[in-house]
Amino acid sequence: MLPRSTPEAQGIASGAILQFVERCERTIDALHSVMLLRHGRVVAEGWWAPYAAQTPHELYSLSKSFASTAIGMAIAEGRLSLDDTVTYFFDEGDVPAEPSDNLKAMRIRDLLSMNSGHQDDTVYRLSAEDGRWCRTFLHLDVEHKPGTHFVYNSGATYMLSAILQKTTGERLVDYLRPRLFDKLGIQNPTWQQSPEGIDLGGWGLSVTTEDIARFAQLYLQRGVWNGERILSEAWVADASSRQSSNGSNPHSDWEQGYGYQFWRCRHSSYRGDGAFGQYCIIMPDQDAVLAITSGTGDMQAVLDVVWEELLPAMKDAPLSADLEVEQSLSTKLASLQLPPQQGEPSAKVAQRISGIEYDMGEHEDHRETVSFEFGPETIYCIRKGETEHRIPIGTNTWALSDGGAMGRMAASGAWESEDTYLLKIYYCETPYSSLQRFHFSDNQFVLDEEFNVSFGERIQPQRIGIAR
Repeated sequence: MLPRSTPEAQGIASGAILQFVERCERTIDALHSVMLLRHGRVVAEGWWAPYAAQTPHELYSLSKSFASTAIGMAIAEGRLSLDDTVTYFFDEGDVPAEPSDNLKAMRIRDLLSMNSGHQDDTVYRLSAEDGRWCRTFLHLDVEHKPGTHFVYNSGATYMLSAILQKTTGERLVDYLRPRLFDKLGIQNPTWQQSPEGIDLGGWGLSVTTEDIARFAQLYLQRGVWNGERILSEAWVADASSRQSSNGSNPHSDWEQGYGYQFWRCRHSSYRGDGAFGQYCIIMPDQDAVLAITSGTGDMQAVLDVVWEELLPAMKDAPLSADLEVEQSLSTKLASLQLPPQQGEPSAKVAQRISGIEYDMGEHEDHRETVSFEFGPETIYCIRKGETEHRIPIGTNTWALSDGGAMGRMAASGAWESEDTYLLKIYYCETPYSSLQRFHFSDNQFVLDEEFNVSFGERIQPQRIGIAR
C-alpha cells in the first residue's frame, strides 16, 4: 500500500478537503471515489458506497495514458521510434495497394499527439466494420497532413496498441505487466480486446482507484518508483508537455494543449482522463496527485472544484494539527454513500405480483422475462434465453451482488406509489447507474428507464411486460 499521512502533516488543512468532498456531493452527480496524495503520501481517500476500494473501475480514455506509457517503454528498449511510419508495421492485407501520401507520412508521434490527419475520430468506423479494425483504419481517408490537425481520436490509440503487439508479440496488458503493473503493485488489471485480439488501447482498462494514484505518482516522480527508474524521464517530460494545440479558452481544461495521450491542464498541471469522470491528475508545482472515479456528465465541473477548493489549500510547510477537524474529515470519508432509492418499503400490490413472470419480448436476440419476489428479501429476476440473473434489492440500503458479465452490482428499491416501483441499480465496475420505474396495472407493467450517463440517449425506449 501507499504510505498514509494526515493532511496537516503534508501542508493541507483537513477542513479544505472536507469542503471539497461536501461541495462535490452538493454539485456533482456523482463521484465514486477520491484519493489525494501529497509528497508521496495518501492524505485523504474515500469511496461512495456501493463503490469500494477493492473493486476495479472502468477507466475509459484514461486507458490512453497507460497505452502511451507502454509506447514510451518500447521506445526506450529500442523496439520503436517516434518517427516510425504507421504503415511500416502492417502487411499488404491491411495497407491499401496505393496508400495516399498522408497515410504514408503518418508516424507514431502523430498517433500519440492526436494529429493522425483524420478529420474526425475514427473509432466509430472501426467498430462498424467487419472486425478487421487495423485494415479499416488504414483504408480511411486521411484528410489532413499528419501533424497539422488535432482531433481526439481513440482509433489512433488502438493502432498504437496494435503496433506494440505486432512489435513485441504481446498484448498491451501483458507487455505492461512486468514493466509497470508489477513494479507499481497493480494487481489483476484487465483490458478489453477487439475482435482481432488486440487490447483496445484507447479504452477498456479496469483498475482500482489506488492503482490510478500509483500511476499518477510514478509520473509525478518523473518515472522513478521505489528508487528504480522504470520510465524514461525524457518520456515523462515529452508525454506531459504540449505536443498539440487544441484551443485557446483560458477557462477550459480541454484547451490547454495535448501531450502524448495526456491532457495539459490549467495551473501548470496535466492529467489522463476518461469519459464520465475518471481522472489521474498530476500537479507538479504542488507535489500532489489526485485520483478520481465517477459517473458524471460534467467533467469540467469536477476539475473546477479541484482548482477552487484543493489547490489553494496546499501550503509549502506542515500545518498545526487540528484533531477535531481531522476527525470530522475521517468520519466523513469513512461514511460516504450514494443515496439509496427513497420511497415506501411496501405496497398492497407487491404480494399480488410477487413471483409473476412478465414477458418482455425479444431483446438483444433473446427472449427476455422478468419477475419480482417480494418477501423477507426482495429479488429482481431477469431471464434472457437460458441465462438467469437474480439481483437482490435493498430497502433503504444497497444490496450487493455479482452480475456475472455485468460485474459487481448494487440495487435499491422502494415504492413511489401503490402501483409504481422504483429500482436504482449501480454497475459498480463502471460509471453507470440506471433508474427503472415499473408502473403496474392489471396484467402488465410499463417500464421507463434512465441512465445517469451515456454515449447515446440516457432515456431508454419505453418497454412493456405482459404477465404470462
